[in-house]
Amino acid sequence: MIELVIDQRRRDLGGFEVGRVLPFHSHRMVGPFIFFDHMGPADFAAGFPRTVDVRPHPHIGLSTVTYLFEGEITHRDSVGVTQDIKPGEVNWMTAGRGITHSERFDHMRQTGGALHGIQAWVALPEDLEETDPSFHHHSADDLPTYEGGGMWARLIAGKAFGAEAKVKTHSPMFYAHWVLQAGATAQLPAEYPERAAYLAQGEVEVDGHTYHAGQMLVFAPGQPVKITAVSTAIVMLLGGEPVGPRFIDWNFVASSKDRIEQAKADWKAGRMKLPDADDQEFIPLPEAPAG
Repeated sequence: MIELVIDQRRRDLGGFEVGRVLPFHSHRMVGPFIFFDHMGPADFAAGFPRTVDVRPHPHIGLSTVTYLFEGEITHRDSVGVTQDIKPGEVNWMTAGRGITHSERFDHMRQTGGALHGIQAWVALPEDLEETDPSFHHHSADDLPTYEGGGMWARLIAGKAFGAEAKVKTHSPMFYAHWVLQAGATAQLPAEYPERAAYLAQGEVEVDGHTYHAGQMLVFAPGQPVKITAVSTAIVMLLGGEPVGPRFIDWNFVASSKDRIEQAKADWKAGRMKLPDADDQEFIPLPEAPAG
């Protein structure tokens, strides 16, 4: 039932830690999901430094999905959008042929507080890798939810559990947020060939084994999966139809290495437009490692 367990790899992003889960060396994608970072949990005092902010940087060939449990982030991008995101909302940014954006903590810097959430990337199908860049925001009230039997659930994107989210996706997929009370059991259907569950908080039991926060369980296809909470648990469900292998280099995703090299050259040469409301600084292209 469980093909693989991936433990998050913690890393410091210059002010707070994230747990990197995907890509993993032996299992780079789950459905179209090619990148999955667990942000925090972290607590900030009022007035924390701007070094925590993520300065403008580029993407191609993917959609980014930001989802928060706690905190607030201000998004600014090169298609002219400035949008705050709060817990339970969805910021879905499609890079396509190229977009740049920043993620700032303007409001939290004034008040302090907790930051906890997930940053995921969804690879675009080959025929849509060069689509026009776009951004869409969805409030928490705009997303399907369910509650009962010790379980609360929200469908963030895609189709699953008999529901469909309004978030526009580009390939068959699902992404959901569960909160399970201790002792509650919920079932993940077998409708997609690639599925996984990430534990953001608490412990769960699957097939007689216990798993803890910071672990992603990658499931074999073809059978439904029962997940029982050992303690109150936050579980993120993700997966879908595979879109084929992808190359990933820094913030770029593509089915072609040449396309990534072109994007790197464009960024280094300043040919990618910066966000209208945040064009005074940017993250430079990382230097290639020696040798």
